[in-house]
Formats: sequence, structure tokens, C-alpha cells
Amino acid sequence: MTKVALLGAGGKMGVRLATNLNHSRFELDPVEISVEGRARLRDATGLEAVEQALALAEADIVLMAVPDKLIGKIAHTFIAQLKPGAAVIVLDAAAPYAGELPERADITYFCTHPCHPHILEAHDSRAAQQDYFGGIAAPQAIVCALIQGPDAHYALCEEVAQVIYAPVSRSHRCSLEQIAILEPALSETVGATFAMALREATDKAISMGVPAAAAHDFILGHLKIELAIAFGIFPEGRFSDGALMAIDQAKSVVFKDQWLDEVFNLDAIKKSVRDICAD
Repeated sequence: MTKVALLGAGGKMGVRLATNLNHSRFELDPVEISVEGRARLRDATGLEAVEQALALAEADIVLMAVPDKLIGKIAHTFIAQLKPGAAVIVLDAAAPYAGELPERADITYFCTHPCHPHILEAHDSRAAQQDYFGGIAAPQAIVCALIQGPDAHYALCEEVAQVIYAPVSRSHRCSLEQIAILEPALSETVGATFAMALREATDKAISMGVPAAAAHDFILGHLKIELAIAFGIFPEGRFSDGALMAIDQAKSVVFKDQWLDEVFNLDAIKKSVRDICAD
């Protein structure tokens, strides 16, 4: 069997991954150094943590479910212990794109990240509808990148990714740089910022006397149709003349000139990932 050493198995993300791997064809060695994490792992999955040195010595794949700022530091402590041909999978592009991973030519580095459940795709159950993060009941797409190593390793690492993020609807092969463009630039620098701006705007409307429930229903309902039109998912839909006029007038107020070029500048993205990985 293919042996997977899961580092950080008792953390919030680690428990999610351990739960899915525990019911797969892979032989799982969960590694957790904290007493609290080991107890959390045991309570959530029934699994007992394995000593790190033993897990790493036999691992075909090392899956790092640890914070971005620790990935490079931790990888440097164990990289020499891995057998030739082993694969190291990280769950975010930040550390590898920032150059934090140690050099070793005879191992594979692979990055994968969930897209999270699609906001405009239908779900067939209440559990799926309420699975906002993914990896439990709602199908989600994933992105994957082979950073280094033989191309034959891509399929194996992608299979692990499809297990840990299951149920997976689509898997997209990208480069490491493309995943860094997607996150942090697209999903966090832009998407999360816009989400918080929408919340601030909604709170402003509420402060002006609009009932909170009405404001929430109004903006969240309008977002569904507006996103469907903007992304071509509802091709027969059109923005009204009034909406188009509001969009045109608002752009210069809400956005500064050249904001897209600044956000998606590769030097800016590299600075962002370095900041993410910094102490």
C-alpha cells in the first residue's frame, strides 16, 4: 500500500484530511506532536498518532497540514529523512512560491488547494448546501501543481488530493505560479476583500435604517443573479440600463486606476506570499 504520513493530523485541517484518508486505499500514519491535537485526532477519527520519525522513514507521501509560515521550517527538519522518490504535498502555494521549501532533487514536490463548493452550482441535500468549506458533503473543484519530480507522480499526488478534498467535481492542473495567482491574489486579495467590502456596505445600509434581515436578503439574493450574469452562467440574463449606469459611475469611486495591474503584478504576489510565510 502507498503510505501517507500526515503532519499536523490533529489540527483543524489535519482532522478533516485524516477522516477522508482513513477510509481510502492509502495507509495513513497520522503525526501530531501536541497532546491536545492527539486527543482531538483520537476523538474525531479513532486514530492514534504515530511518532514522526517512524512515519517519515516509511512514507511514500508526506502531506503537510501545517500553517503556511511553518511549512518551510518544518520541511527543513525532515527532508533528509525521506527515502528517494518520496513525494511532499503542500496545501497552499505560498511557501513553495516564496522559495521556502528545501532543495532535494530526488523527491517530488506537489501543491494542491481546494476551490471550495461552487456558489452557483446546485446541491442535492441540505448537508451539501451547508458544507460551505467543502470536503464533507458538497462537491468542489481542486487545483493541483507538480512543482518538481517525474510527471508520473502527478497522477498519484492528484489521487491523494481527490481523497482529502472529496467529493471532488473537477481537478484542474495548473503551474505553481498559476495557483499563487489564484491565491492569494484572486481569492483573498480581491475576493475576500470584496466580500468584506460587501459586508461593510450592507452594515452601512442597516445603519441608515434598512432592516437587517431585509438588507441581508436583498444583497445575497442580488449577488446570485449578478454573479450568474457576470460569469455567463445565466446567458439570457442582462443587467438593466440602470444597473449598467450605476456600474459605470461607481467604478471611478470604488476602484483606483490600474488596480488590476497592481494586484496581479507578479512581484506583488511574491511579496504577498513572503509576507504570509513570515514570522
